[in-house]
Amino acid sequence: MLLTITTTYQPATDLGYLLHKNPARLQAVEVSGGQAHVFYPEATAERCTAALLLDLDPVGLVRGRGGAPGEGFSLEQYVNDRPYVASSFLSVALSKAFGTAMNGTCKDRPALPEQPLPLAVTVAVVSAPGPDWPRRLFEPLGYEVATEAYALDPTQSEWGDSQYYTLHLRHEGLRLQDVLTHLYVLLPVLDNDKHYYIDQNEAEKLLHRGGDWLPRHPERGFITRRYLRYRALYVNPTLTRLLEGEDDADAGTAPPSPSSLDARSPKKEGAPDDSTPVNTEQLELAARTSSPSFFGLRASSEPELGGEVPPASESKQSLHDLRLQQVAHEIYQLAPKRVLDLGCGEGKLLRLLLRQAKIEYMLGMDVSHQALTRAAARLHLNEMPPRQRARIDLIQGSLLYKDERLAGFDAAALVEVIEHLDPSRLAALEAVVFGQARPAHVFVTTPNADYNQLYDSLSAGTFRHADHRFEWGRVEFAAWATAVAERHGYQVRLVSMGEEAEGVGAPSQMAVFGL
Repeated sequence: MLLTITTTYQPATDLGYLLHKNPARLQAVEVSGGQAHVFYPEATAERCTAALLLDLDPVGLVRGRGGAPGEGFSLEQYVNDRPYVASSFLSVALSKAFGTAMNGTCKDRPALPEQPLPLAVTVAVVSAPGPDWPRRLFEPLGYEVATEAYALDPTQSEWGDSQYYTLHLRHEGLRLQDVLTHLYVLLPVLDNDKHYYIDQNEAEKLLHRGGDWLPRHPERGFITRRYLRYRALYVNPTLTRLLEGEDDADAGTAPPSPSSLDARSPKKEGAPDDSTPVNTEQLELAARTSSPSFFGLRASSEPELGGEVPPASESKQSLHDLRLQQVAHEIYQLAPKRVLDLGCGEGKLLRLLLRQAKIEYMLGMDVSHQALTRAAARLHLNEMPPRQRARIDLIQGSLLYKDERLAGFDAAALVEVIEHLDPSRLAALEAVVFGQARPAHVFVTTPNADYNQLYDSLSAGTFRHADHRFEWGRVEFAAWATAVAERHGYQVRLVSMGEEAEGVGAPSQMAVFGL
């Protein structure tokens, strides 16, 4: 299989610096099943082309692989399209041959990786049921896409075209790092196969390589399912993390729902799709059968499962209950009619709020479908009398995207939510909650990092929870809360949560915003 990358950026030979491959030399890289060769068919100041030729040995791919008795005699193992179709083999070769470029590193020209370049890519060949498939994967990323079809049999024109195409991509201004990353992720998706075992590491690779662009891709669900080979254990949490925006871009309009592009996908009957609206009867059933989410917004109560670790003298669960009860009490004093629980998790705060008769309606939102299934079950939504049931709804959504469903509420609570986002995403959350939704009162709680020195099991610089992206001390949290209030016309007061210790304050802290 052959992949070429061409640029007309001046001087075009800068492509050699970016790829960390000298245009004057033929270079080879050992890969699983064969060799990858890098060379430059042309290299002038006006135009430069780098080629990656992957040479696989189909017999070598089978020998020594192991498998069931008699499997080695299967003809298909020896007569197949693996040596010439772009697949996960090519992705691995890209990573090995151009890993430095894919990571955006250039020792000799440090600023060059950030330079958008006019780039043309040719991949010979890809496998797809039709020419529209490559377009639906690459066009949303800004590429001009063209395909060159091959007849199934040149001597039998009535048989039509085969499933193999030469793929041509063109972009007028994109970083080389982005192009390589798109190819790394999408070529195996197009091929719909992987030559190695899928585990959690593969999900992390997808989040790492696709986090900047995949959440906004209209086929993100399809891409994720194919990339992870339809393994729900990894697909569902990965989609949740993408929607949550742990590796996502700033706030904007919500990305479109994934389509059912692959009609042949071996999707488990009844399995939740990330575009499926929450149905409480289905959630009740799923809550009895599904395993806990690995990546819910709320911390696990068990440290060995990645939960927040308590100091030796303090009960973790009592601290969590205290937070919820204190937020519920603050809300009770305001007597609001409509309340939001943003990052509602399993519905523990909602359960407390249901006891407040003055609240006419409450809406719980979480990015995790699995957390919502458990919330529906634990709140017994389907067993509620009609009048009580009309007071509460659960929806799936992300705090990084503007959402009209969040408008018109008197109060909103974000209990232990913000620390699960990258600090760079807080501006997006701020725009959604304080700018667009704009409830009259907002309650934000987060751990107090000053208190962490009292946690026996925490070493210096580590966080209480494996999924925390940051933890703030009292000064940092106060500065953030004050700035948010000033930008959006709120008043703010800071509240300690839990028993205070001398010099470090309480284990948690809360900002109470009011218009």
